[in-house]
Amino acid sequence: MSQCCIVTSVSLFSLCCTYCTRAVSERRLSLKQCLPAVKHTCNQVESSASLVYTSPASLERSTYTHKQFNCIIISVTYYRQAAVMWDAVIVGAGLAGLTAAGELLKRNPDLKVLVLEGKDRVGGRTVTLSLPAARGEDRWDLGGQWVGRTQTHVLELIQELGLETYSQYTSGKKVYQLGGPQASIRTYTSSIPPLSWLALVDMQLLLWKIEKLSKTVSVDNPGSAPRAAEFDSITLYSYISDHTWTQEVRDAMEVSCRSVFGVESSQLSFLYFLMYGAAAGGFLPLLEATAGSAQELKGGTQQLSERLADRVGRENIRLASAVTAVEQGSDSVEVRTVSGTFTCKAVIVTCPPHLAAKIHYQPPLPLEREHLTQYMPVAHMMKFIVTYPTAFWREKGYSGEVVTQPSSDCPFSVTFDATSPSGNPALVGFVAGVQATDWSNRPFEQRRDAVVQSLSRFLGPEASNYIHYAEKDWAKESFNGGCPVNIMVPGTITYFHPSLRKACGRIYWAGTETATQWCGYLSGAIQSGQRVAVEVLGSLSPESLTQEEQERHRTSTESPISNRDRGSAAGASCLNTCFLLTAICLGPAFLLAQPRRCQNLIGQGLSVLQKAVGKR
Repeated sequence: MSQCCIVTSVSLFSLCCTYCTRAVSERRLSLKQCLPAVKHTCNQVESSASLVYTSPASLERSTYTHKQFNCIIISVTYYRQAAVMWDAVIVGAGLAGLTAAGELLKRNPDLKVLVLEGKDRVGGRTVTLSLPAARGEDRWDLGGQWVGRTQTHVLELIQELGLETYSQYTSGKKVYQLGGPQASIRTYTSSIPPLSWLALVDMQLLLWKIEKLSKTVSVDNPGSAPRAAEFDSITLYSYISDHTWTQEVRDAMEVSCRSVFGVESSQLSFLYFLMYGAAAGGFLPLLEATAGSAQELKGGTQQLSERLADRVGRENIRLASAVTAVEQGSDSVEVRTVSGTFTCKAVIVTCPPHLAAKIHYQPPLPLEREHLTQYMPVAHMMKFIVTYPTAFWREKGYSGEVVTQPSSDCPFSVTFDATSPSGNPALVGFVAGVQATDWSNRPFEQRRDAVVQSLSRFLGPEASNYIHYAEKDWAKESFNGGCPVNIMVPGTITYFHPSLRKACGRIYWAGTETATQWCGYLSGAIQSGQRVAVEVLGSLSPESLTQEEQERHRTSTESPISNRDRGSAAGASCLNTCFLLTAICLGPAFLLAQPRRCQNLIGQGLSVLQKAVGKR
């Protein structure tokens, strides 16, 4: 008789097979695989069963014999999990969470670190799938895909893991259609779209203004920028409308906004847009697709998380363990999931802000933090891959890049060549913003056919002869709800931004949205994981930090001045300036009208000044 490999949800007890506990913890066996002999006859136990992954070394063992109605005797071994105090529990097994876990263990191998993930996989907003292709199956990314030449954190990790990148294919003609479905389809080979001369001038002036303003914004504290309150009170759409003359430029910027953020320009705070650009070193790097500026990872980006998970130790990662509650005590924190409770000294929450808001916190988080997550909605983006027998677009002199305005007939905004490093031809494209919401509600077949028909219209009839079409709607992904990033609506930075990275007691925050370099990207997620690890080590193991890191940690824990205070100070400064200018303008007239009174006022002013100098 085979032993059962079950975990009940009763108390702290776990029913586990003595020979396959390790296999279960490594996810090599499932519940059904562990019950081949009893054929699910033990309904009482199975009905309350749920898998839990644990280490046999931390368990206490006892045996129990259960007699079923049909007289089958099942010998079950019980394990009680010994009380464990984790040093850090990390919520989320994406790049941010696994980077933080790896950094903690690298700095101090004696720390006990546990990673909890709601999904049944690691990788967060990266996922790499095998798809049918011209030469059999090959692998493509249906989540985060590209890395850029200035994205140092992800490039360093790729080099450290011994992985390779290859350049995005950009040779050939690009296809461009803006102005609606009836507009003409044009091609170009330069980095500048085929706009009219007036639109080119309009575009250049707009980009100059944006680049200049972006340089005035501190990513650490965007609320301190000149005109911060003004720019945070308007949308990107409003700014573009007020500072451009041509509809061509407005349409081009709308397509760019959808491609980068996954939302409409009318949803973004203009100050947030400037901050986002500042984090990337300017607005133009966000759109670069030239050789070297856009690279892809051989084998896909999810392997970054897979490799990091191996470093952290799979036994320290619990999949299918969504966190439901976090309760802070005086000297510890309890983290609850559907399958158990874990006690720790610090919690690092790395999931996107809208998911972090769904966790129940006790005591409640500060209102500023709660409101922040309410003002950071997640974007909506769908991604598709179409594989082909040949790269027909290359043969016809096209690069595979198509830029267009989505419509009732064309779902996507942009496409690129996605031919794999092994030579399997493919195209990749994105459906974003309001178009993603619209097309998401339509049948799969209708979306697929609309994409293929649109590709045929732009690149030729060969596009209809495809091998496989695959898509990923990130809004429907469990424990994601959207992609690529959570944005900030007007007013968010002014009132709530200081709480973005500020720890709440023993709860620390990470994730690509919190990054100060390339926020919203893979590199930003990695940077945020490194940053939060240093913050936690500053409390748990300060000796693991350098002197410079300890000083930065002390500085970061000081309460910053809120943006509202800065706004008030700026307002007061402006008011003082107004009074001064008024005095300068009206002073001479007052002097001529009331000379004696002015002499008295000047005398009183000099007396006050002498007293002030004497006190120094």
